[in-house]
Amino acid sequence: MAVVVKYVVERNGVERMTFTTKKEADAYDKMLDIAESLEVMLEKVDVPLSEQQIESLALEIAKSKDDFINVLKGAKEPVSKPAAKTKKDTANVADLKNAEDKA
Repeated sequence: MAVVVKYVVERNGVERMTFTTKKEADAYDKMLDIAESLEVMLEKVDVPLSEQQIESLALEIAKSKDDFINVLKGAKEPVSKPAAKTKKDTANVADLKNAEDKA
């Protein structure tokens, strides 16, 4: 029998994602922290957005935070190229949406 170490990112009692390394789990947890902070900011903007749109937008901004930071610093275009969507990326979004629907 093999012993497998798994790192689980959990928010508000809901399991969000499981990782095989602590580094990946910490990075994902930090990204979720940023997304939560962005949600608070986006709720205050004078643009009519639904709660789902706010959550989705905050999560996407958090995923591409380095590009947003560069643009806000005055760069004309994002430095990094958008990563190709993989099955794992799609699964992450699906897992989050399913967890939100259950909550």
